[in-house]
Amino acid sequence: MDSYVIEFLDLPKNFKESYLRKGLIQNMKEFILEVGKDFTFIDEEYRVQVGGEDFRIDLLFFHRGLKCLAAFELKIGKFKPEYISKMDFYLEALDCQKKENKNPSVGMILCASKDDEVVEHAMSRNMSPMMVAEYKLQLPDKAVLQELINMPLIKE
Repeated sequence: MDSYVIEFLDLPKNFKESYLRKGLIQNMKEFILEVGKDFTFIDEEYRVQVGGEDFRIDLLFFHRGLKCLAAFELKIGKFKPEYISKMDFYLEALDCQKKENKNPSVGMILCASKDDEVVEHAMSRNMSPMMVAEYKLQLPDKAVLQELINMPLIKE
């Protein structure tokens, strides 16, 4: 899935990433149902230590089906290519600290918007299992949804 609707957060017009994270934590049941029911919440601002420095992952889950850790980075703006290297760093740190019998960690960068071509280029040489998805603060207007429903299907 490329987009998630998090209307249930009822965030103000101008908000910070910390508001988004805290809103998701407070509404964890709805968020997990939106992204998939196999997620188990571990922690917010999960600390990983590399080279004596502390780094924080916005949200950390365990995915029961994949049997791996799932790191979420939350961004209030448009996707930037440098987010890929940050997530790759987090995934490597998690995998170096993981217990046995777990698969490699996966990551999701959740942004307010993204340009698919920029994401494709940013991820083209990256080997880590991660994805970039958008979130929407509300469903589209009913008229727009109705137009999409009534749009004829194009047959090949």
